[in-house]
Amino acid sequence: MANIKLSSNGLPSFTSVPNIFIDKYMTNANGEYIKIYLYLLRHMEGEEQTFSIQHLLDTFEYTEKDVLRALSYWEKQNLIRLDFDSKKNLTDILLINPCQQEAFHLEKGQAKEKAQGETGDQTAAPEETPFNQKDAYTLEQVEQFQDNEAVQEILFITENYLGRTLNTTDIRTILYWYDGLKFSPELIEYLIETCISNGHTSLRYMEKIALSWTEKGISTVSEARAAHTLYSQCVYGVMNAFGISGRNLIANETAFAEKWAKEYAFSMDIIKEACRRTISATGKASFEYADTILTNWHKNHVHNLEDVVKLDTAHKGKTSAKAKQAAENAQSSRFHNFPQRTYNYDKLEQQLLNTTS
Repeated sequence: MANIKLSSNGLPSFTSVPNIFIDKYMTNANGEYIKIYLYLLRHMEGEEQTFSIQHLLDTFEYTEKDVLRALSYWEKQNLIRLDFDSKKNLTDILLINPCQQEAFHLEKGQAKEKAQGETGDQTAAPEETPFNQKDAYTLEQVEQFQDNEAVQEILFITENYLGRTLNTTDIRTILYWYDGLKFSPELIEYLIETCISNGHTSLRYMEKIALSWTEKGISTVSEARAAHTLYSQCVYGVMNAFGISGRNLIANETAFAEKWAKEYAFSMDIIKEACRRTISATGKASFEYADTILTNWHKNHVHNLEDVVKLDTAHKGKTSAKAKQAAENAQSSRFHNFPQRTYNYDKLEQQLLNTTS
């Protein structure tokens, strides 16, 4: 069969359809679903980017279920994302770039291979959640989860803590903690309660804490409470020792504090002593200088303040010995540097004989 040449004498306007959609997604999709997706693309080319479900119904003479079924299909394909209000009314449709979606899947596969290849790391996140996939939950999945009594309780508690109705994005985030990170309802409640008690009401902030817990292997309320207590004691203890007030520690400073308390396992009295010496030596709250002191103590197996005193004594002894040796060397140098006289003993003897004769 002969090839057909496709051409145009000039189109007044056009809608861009990514080639990857035609090559990968269109071939297996229902024709009605394709019409809906193409119409969404067409609408994105216009100046007005808001429209209603009713507009789609009128355009294609579909039922509302037909339209929602098509939208749900493309959401499952991760080409769009749907957001709903508390009354389950569709409020937003986000069209996802298919090319970026391909990169997303590639990153997912690479992350999974990396997680499988790394062994012996006890603080790594569980293999089934190497990346944040909260946006992958479809409307159907969200509705199915909401039939779960445990999920219903979590959402109810969250709304009470936040004092507002959760939107679809909020629900997806919380479902990710429950389903993706495998957090228990009790752990999620503790997460929300702890963050809000510290003045953080953003679910985005809470998610950062949740991900950090997963990285550290924290999976129970008791483990989370212990980690939070250690963090609070360490951070506020360092702030008090350095005289820091009126601001929170920045990320780099917090990392130093956690390193001293967790990696080095130093008690607060040791950390405070290092901070005191830092202020005395530099006149300021230098985390880098304090880290030098604590790293040296860690290398010398310091476990308590008595060990610090012993280390100081040993250091003073070495310093005194070096000073004494230096003084002796200087004295010896002065002796050897004294100008030595040379004599001609034969000549002196002849002079002596001449004098006495």
